[in-house]
Amino acid sequence: MKKTLYNIAGTVALLLAIVGIFLPLLPTTPFVILASACYMRGSGRMHHWLINQRHLGPYLRNYHEGRGIPLRAKVVALAFMWTSLTVSIWIVPFVWVKAVLALVGLGVTIYLIRMRTLDPSQLRVDQISRE
Repeated sequence: MKKTLYNIAGTVALLLAIVGIFLPLLPTTPFVILASACYMRGSGRMHHWLINQRHLGPYLRNYHEGRGIPLRAKVVALAFMWTSLTVSIWIVPFVWVKAVLALVGLGVTIYLIRMRTLDPSQLRVDQISRE
C-alpha cells in the first residue's frame, strides 16, 4: 500500500512537472526531483525509467550526484519563466494574482540561482553525445 502511494505521488509530481514546462506558476525542477524521490521509494522500475529518460535523466543524475545543473539550463529556464510570467502579470486583472505570480517567480529564481552550476568538465560521456 505504501509503495502504491509513493507511485501515485510520483506520477502526480511528474504530471505537474510536465504542466510546469508550459505554465509559469508551476516550477518544473522541484516536481521532477519529487517524482524521482517518490519513484525511488515506490518503484525501482519507474525510478530507473525516469533517471534514464532522454531529456530529464541527465539533469536528475547530475542533481542526485551533487554536480548541479548546466548554466544553459538555468538561463533558458529563467528566460522562459520570466517571459511567460511577464505576459501573465500583464494580462491578469487582479493585483493579488499579479503579486502571487511575481513572488512565485522570485522564489523559483532564487532557487535556481542558488543551485550548484554544473561544471562542463563534469559532463559524463553519455551526456556529451546528447547535448
